[in-house]
Amino acid sequence: MRVLRAPTSIDVKLNLKIFEISGTWQPNDAERRAAWDLYVELITRITIVPMRREEGLLREALTSVYSVFGSTRDILKRYGPELAEPKKGGQYNFAFLAIALLNYELRPILSKWHPELEEWEMVRGSAVSRREHEAAWRRNTELREELRLMQQTVIVYANTLGAACGVPDLSSAVPSD
Repeated sequence: MRVLRAPTSIDVKLNLKIFEISGTWQPNDAERRAAWDLYVELITRITIVPMRREEGLLREALTSVYSVFGSTRDILKRYGPELAEPKKGGQYNFAFLAIALLNYELRPILSKWHPELEEWEMVRGSAVSRREHEAAWRRNTELREELRLMQQTVIVYANTLGAACGVPDLSSAVPSD
């Protein structure tokens, strides 16, 4: 497999609400390949792509966020223990950064909003479309705002992954609000 040309050290700074990750990461080749895989997942999903007020369904957005868990697990298994390789001087590794993003940024949103939205979905009448029903939900705007705030954190994380694998910033290909 081709080795990606990238910097030997990346500055890491992520605010994950509960704590901040700040330091360096010197990715090995397996981490660079894994970074690319996860970067592609993140930059092509609602985790980064904004959802305008009148667009999309909140259920589909939460499902897309949830799918990042499966993708990340697959990446961790595919590239193996090299992703969790202990680093000198307390530097970060891909596995730690990936798991921290899942557990401290994505999981809290899903844990809170999956059941909230499900309760609302259960009272939808058969004559009302999913879109109309979600639009009438009093917490619609609140969930959309939390998704927007999550995206700000995930964009920083994705940029870190992109830097680790030496690719140019692809976020200009992502529509803005």
